[in-house]
Amino acid sequence: MNAPIRPLRLLMSQPSIEQLGPAISALMGPRPHELLALDTAVATQRTDADVAFISREVTGTSTKHQIHPALQRVYDLLRQSPGLKWVHIHSAGADRQIYLDLKARGVQIATSSGANAQVVATVALAGLLALARRFPGLWAEQQARQWIPLLGERMPRDLPGQTATLVGWGPIGQKLGSLLQALGLHVVAVRQHAASPCQATPDAVEHVTFERLHEVLPRTDWLILACPLTDKTRQLVNAHTLAALPAGAHLINVARGEVVDEQALVFALQSGHLGGAFLDVFAHEPLPTDSPLWAMPQVMVTPHAAGHSDGNEQRVRQMFLDNLRRYTAGQSLLNVVS
Repeated sequence: MNAPIRPLRLLMSQPSIEQLGPAISALMGPRPHELLALDTAVATQRTDADVAFISREVTGTSTKHQIHPALQRVYDLLRQSPGLKWVHIHSAGADRQIYLDLKARGVQIATSSGANAQVVATVALAGLLALARRFPGLWAEQQARQWIPLLGERMPRDLPGQTATLVGWGPIGQKLGSLLQALGLHVVAVRQHAASPCQATPDAVEHVTFERLHEVLPRTDWLILACPLTDKTRQLVNAHTLAALPAGAHLINVARGEVVDEQALVFALQSGHLGGAFLDVFAHEPLPTDSPLWAMPQVMVTPHAAGHSDGNEQRVRQMFLDNLRRYTAGQSLLNVVS
């Protein structure tokens, strides 16, 4: 007699089980499988999962710097699960320490890169437009009941003809690049590898490698960060980078806070060399209450919320199902962290 086939054990939240259970059953067909609820698995120390799906409600309001106890127990369980082969995460970035540790021991980490790309791109665009039209100052004047027309030195510059340098040319960067081009900006994409010859057309985005970033900074009006956090991008934007920008340039960061030397950023803003910044991510999250960034009139601060939208959850679930189909078929997973 043949030995019974061991069921594939999938670890996920109870809401995910309720939402995805029927679809998983249909996808798995006759292959035996077991859905393990995270809360139950943590309580009973079930460490025999093969696959884990870490959805948004699992991480909740924790940041990678401040991990709530419930999430820490989940992380501990993942570390104690010797048969874990694949973890699918709701975010596009996989720089939390738990994912680095699991990857180091051979677990495949698949992200949901692209699920919120349109959302993040439009938020970054909103930040650019708000800064370009001097909304932070106008809002402050509204609170003070001041009527001060945008004339003279307060006159906003035309956006057409300005240059936006996008650091990162993944799903977010590409969507944002097309939006910026539609507004008449010249777009420079900073990417890992040089562009292919077919991209070097007069109307196309200009492509440069990270090694050539310094060449485009002096003509950059908008430095937009939409890249993952890697050894190459950590503190990529430092005092030297900021000084190379023209006076009055702006910074938009929807990437990771550690891509920027925050102290150098504060100095560039305080000195007036940098015209303003839209910041969704920070070196430490939550942003400490004593950070000078909170009170700067030319700075817009949002709580790492650029990717939040009510359609993301379904897109992430579908990405997980697509990868589960590939996993059970023995195919390579999509969006695996290299």
